[in-house]
Amino acid sequence: MAQQEDTWFSTWFDSPYYHILYNNRDVQEAQLYMDRLLAYLHPKPHARILDLACGKGRHSVYINQKGFDVTGIDLSAKSIAHAKQFSNPRLRFGVHDMRQVYKPAYFDFILNLFTSFGYFDNETDNVVALAATAKSLKPGGRLVIDFMNTDKTIGNLVAEEKKEVQGINFRIARGVENGFIVKTIRFAHQGRAYQYEERVRALREEDFLEYFKMVQLRLVEVFGDYNLNPFGREKSDRMIFVLKK
Repeated sequence: MAQQEDTWFSTWFDSPYYHILYNNRDVQEAQLYMDRLLAYLHPKPHARILDLACGKGRHSVYINQKGFDVTGIDLSAKSIAHAKQFSNPRLRFGVHDMRQVYKPAYFDFILNLFTSFGYFDNETDNVVALAATAKSLKPGGRLVIDFMNTDKTIGNLVAEEKKEVQGINFRIARGVENGFIVKTIRFAHQGRAYQYEERVRALREEDFLEYFKMVQLRLVEVFGDYNLNPFGREKSDRMIFVLKK
């Protein structure tokens, strides 16, 4: 396994610039999505929910405010340090690599939201991560994996973009390389030049279905957007898989 320090996601997600660039993500849309997902999943009041790759924990916090017992885990130590300020007896956070099992057979629901999967250079690690996640579910528990609709994303890829946020001029280039959708982010700040990269494996529906078979997760449903409409390969923005152990 690659050392955390060598991976693009451990350096970029730990950087303050990641949070600056994406600071305008729609909080209300995300909360409405959480409301719909919880209404669909219908967790019991005592259910244990894991927010896998939780970032700074805003979705964990929101789900906890709805009355649920929530654990948020993420590889980024800085994000988890931020999230821990919101901790309470029914909301906790920890630094964890999803390729390792976290609390075997403990959770009723695991949520992996907003394309927080497919980061690893070695494709086997995707299966390792999914197998570890499945082991954290109780028998009969459910896993939600929310990923981009790769076909539509590639079809609508904006090759170059400039974006100014908080006085920083970000130059963003996108392309497909060796089975990954790659975003290169360049900018200068306080006299220093920076370059970061995001690399997400261009996984399609059939890739996920193969993974699910390997780790013995049963597919229950596939939604295509945050309104939980059915998935359609040509038109849907997302692939939201609901799986049962």
